[in-house]
Amino acid sequence: MPDDLPVIPFVDLAAEYQRLKAPIDAAIAGVLDRGDYVLGRAVGDLEVAFAGYSGSSHGIGVDSGFSALELIFRGFGFGPGDEVITQANTFVATAAAIESAGATPVLVDIDPITNNLDPSRLEAAITNRTKAVVPVHLYGRPADMGPINEIARERGLKVIEDACQAHGAFYRGKRAGALGDAAAFSFYPSKNLGAPGDGGMVVTSDAELAGNVRLLRNLGSSVKYRHDIKGFNRRLDTVHAAVLGVKLGHLDEANASRMATADELSKRLSDLPIVTPSVGDEVSSVFHLYVIETDRRDALSAHLGERGVSTGIHYPVPIHLQPAYRSMGHSIGDFPVSEAKAERILSLPMYPHMPAEYIDRIVEGVRSFFEE
Repeated sequence: MPDDLPVIPFVDLAAEYQRLKAPIDAAIAGVLDRGDYVLGRAVGDLEVAFAGYSGSSHGIGVDSGFSALELIFRGFGFGPGDEVITQANTFVATAAAIESAGATPVLVDIDPITNNLDPSRLEAAITNRTKAVVPVHLYGRPADMGPINEIARERGLKVIEDACQAHGAFYRGKRAGALGDAAAFSFYPSKNLGAPGDGGMVVTSDAELAGNVRLLRNLGSSVKYRHDIKGFNRRLDTVHAAVLGVKLGHLDEANASRMATADELSKRLSDLPIVTPSVGDEVSSVFHLYVIETDRRDALSAHLGERGVSTGIHYPVPIHLQPAYRSMGHSIGDFPVSEAKAERILSLPMYPHMPAEYIDRIVEGVRSFFEE
């Protein structure tokens, strides 16, 4: 790589801040001026705004996407002896949140096109202990929620969206967050809607669940010093909420920029021996990640690194092969699609308003690898 060329970052959070610096700084100053640091006004404002944006009646701000999932499970009363189904290729937090609530995660394999939970495999995983299914809208593309919801209704199961990577995505005209009984979002800094630190939110139109989660996230208290249930300290930070409130107003624009970058990359890489992301007619991905597939993944990653193009792998080890989850009793071959994907996937840089010259360099880097 020539010395005068900058490294292309995988994400550029500093550039995102600079685009919105004045309103973000003003929002933070507002919290400091008011001094309402814990469950302050900005939290309540964001809860209303984000629930409405997502098409749900209630929003409850929490301290992470993990907590959003766990408190949904606890809010529904899941615990020891209950099973919750999710997919094998998700980030470990999905399974960890199920276990943290006392329930048991049950894995299914994924659709090879969408990288999301394969509805055709769902029925076989259901037992008399199953309470819910958690489809993950991986990489920003919603799961195939139609058949998942149909099977869940027939079997009396809750459907809980892990929407931590899908802020603003659509499925059949409805946004992620309004496609099941409840949804969990993460506001980790690199998410499509990211805070200056950890954060998350539960959205739902189930008033009883919303009330339970509000109690659980605040030590079981709705009135100061009165604790109706045993809860946790899982509150969304007010400064983070203030920043998120500013960024929410620009989320659709940022997502549109991601989608345009993804479209440009896919068009210019389509003739190469790689698989580019698929987007069906019924869904709109917001491209939290832009993930390609190739049998030469590691060599391509090294090649791009030599040319100053950052890459990632999301995720290199499926849940059932993680050392922490050996107790699930699975082995290599149990979820062959997830395992094959883990060997082939490579995430290219993706963030809003990526400079055109960076897109050119990414394309040139990938093309030069296959054309050498």
